[in-house]
Amino acid sequence: MDKQAFKPDTRYTLACRDAQGRVRPLNVYVYRVYDKFMVAREAGATGLVRKVTYDAVERIVKETEVAPEARFFLPAGVLDEKSWRDRSVMQHFASAPGRGK
Repeated sequence: MDKQAFKPDTRYTLACRDAQGRVRPLNVYVYRVYDKFMVAREAGATGLVRKVTYDAVERIVKETEVAPEARFFLPAGVLDEKSWRDRSVMQHFASAPGRGK
């Protein structure tokens, strides 16, 4: 797969290779698309933000465009390409001043 197969603000169900070489399903929301990887949030219970390389993706099973009012947002510094050079997974917690967090 390559960069042209993916778009930001889109949900995908992918068939990806894990570290052991097994093909596994992965449901993600894509935030940004870069030349060598994309930054996406897992749609499962963990909600981890991860770097997904294009060579790990075997195929796209399902693609769903997300309406502007239903999009997820993260700070620009978290999505910046240079913050993903040395990491592959990040856990992000949202907080609001009104909730006392």
